Amino acid sequence: MSLFGSLYTAVSGIGAQSQATAIISNNIANVNTTGFKRSEAAFAALVTVESASARYSPGAVTVNRLQQVNQQGQIAQTGSTLDVAISGDGLFATRNVNSLDQEGDFQYTRNGQFNEDENGILQNSAGQFLYGFPIDPLDQDPNNSAGVTIFNPDLSALVPIDVSLAQGQSRLTTEGTLGINLNADEIATQVDYTAVAPDEQLVPFPAETDFSRTLRVYDSLGSAQDLTFEFIKIGGPQAVTVLPVGDLESADFLSDGALTSATGGFFNVSVNGAAPVQVPTGGVVADVTTVFDVIQSINDIGGGGVAEAYLNADGQLVVSAVDPTQTLDLTEGTTPLLADFGQSTPVSIVPTGTPPTANTIIPPFNDSEFPQLTIDPFDTPTSGAYNSRGWWQVNVVGPNGPVPLTQGLINFNADGSLNAQADLDGNTDIELRNIDFGNGSEVQDININIDGLTQFSGLYNVSVASQNGAELGLRTGLEIDREGFVNARFSNGTLSRLYKLPIVTFPSAVNLQEVSSTAYVESAESGGPLIQEAGQGRAGFLETAAIEQSNVDLADEFTKLIVTQRAFSANTRVITTVDQMTEDLLRLR
Repeated sequence: MSLFGSLYTAVSGIGAQSQATAIISNNIANVNTTGFKRSEAAFAALVTVESASARYSPGAVTVNRLQQVNQQGQIAQTGSTLDVAISGDGLFATRNVNSLDQEGDFQYTRNGQFNEDENGILQNSAGQFLYGFPIDPLDQDPNNSAGVTIFNPDLSALVPIDVSLAQGQSRLTTEGTLGINLNADEIATQVDYTAVAPDEQLVPFPAETDFSRTLRVYDSLGSAQDLTFEFIKIGGPQAVTVLPVGDLESADFLSDGALTSATGGFFNVSVNGAAPVQVPTGGVVADVTTVFDVIQSINDIGGGGVAEAYLNADGQLVVSAVDPTQTLDLTEGTTPLLADFGQSTPVSIVPTGTPPTANTIIPPFNDSEFPQLTIDPFDTPTSGAYNSRGWWQVNVVGPNGPVPLTQGLINFNADGSLNAQADLDGNTDIELRNIDFGNGSEVQDININIDGLTQFSGLYNVSVASQNGAELGLRTGLEIDREGFVNARFSNGTLSRLYKLPIVTFPSAVNLQEVSSTAYVESAESGGPLIQEAGQGRAGFLETAAIEQSNVDLADEFTKLIVTQRAFSANTRVITTVDQMTEDLLRLR
């Protein structure tokens, strides 16, 4: 029995080595197949157990194929922006050429050599259609992602990657940025509160501007629209007056030059109806009394912080109330001094509102908002850090005029930085709302970031003026980036995210069932698919403009082929030997 058993054992060995040769042959044949994963022959003994220990019955050998799906192949760079390789675990989700209706089983592959077919669908070099997550239109701009796209980790959420509609694109403006230095030495325009509505506190439009800058934006039709930002230095919303005589210096004597005040001349300053205070203090003008004494006296009213006086860049005496809610009265004393500064009649200024703590613009302007004053470190008009000389009016003028889109006030701190607090989104911006350009485009909102505005002495200077819109552009290319986004690039310089590739992993990828086109399908032994984004969990990373080559090592395969050949020959020698032995047995008489 053992003699014939040896014959059958050798036959099983020949069969096993034949299968091993077939596996090696398949590996070598696919050495240049993109994404191919080699297999190995795993031999196992089949043993026949005899009850008698003194008697041995030979068994046989069987062979199993082990797929090296998780073994990384060489990453090779290519010149195609649609080629992508997985570095680490995972496969791409695809369906075959008959599955655009999303019917049929998913197939999984490492072949990332993709291109666009005649219908605009991405498929790999084996003809399998690539599937991914669609991107919500609000998230297609990578610079202005709204974060509303939900990547549902389920196969039912995947769709064929169709780029046929991404042939041309415009992008409406939603955000802009201005970085401008405004000249702190600019002569402030004084608001005539008797000539404007009580709720405006603004220089009436139109008015001569101190500086302007045009920012080109784009509507929903891709048409260019020019927004002009006009800046006017103003005395502020507080009660303020500028005495006409100019070219004064703080060291000027009151009795010399342009000022020829008689001895004893003075004028009265009253803030918010309080008892008037004589300027200069004491009411006696001597030869040593200077303009500086007048300024100092006004600044000392009420112990300081009530009224403010200074010489502007034209050498004119400016007198203002510190609190924007309080009135300011200047009247002559018994011996005139006010007229000596060019003010022939008493001045009574009544502010008609408060500074823009909310700064919401009311009709007839659009529903827009300017940034609020900083509440920490309390740079408000009631604090010592507040800079009453840092007010600027901003007119935002649209292309259609003549009424501006909006008007409002901004304020700067004494160090030249913008006195404004960020909103709930962390932005310091002028929020333009419901802009209608009158050409049939959608009504749109634009937030203009003004955190880069400064007020320093010197020239006006624009450091940045940008926005996120773009005119109509034609598609110039497609690419897959390292995050897995399928992007379309356009001639207007924009980039649009269209889809995102998932990475599919399995609990036991080596037990996937291999099918044609270097692909695999789910099996009972492999476990169910786990869909993840690149670089998350067990999913590998993506390498762009690259493909994964076959993981077949020719040197290793040739070595195995030699061993397999020798093993095959050895099994045939066993058959020859057993044949001779049985022939000898038959000769026995």
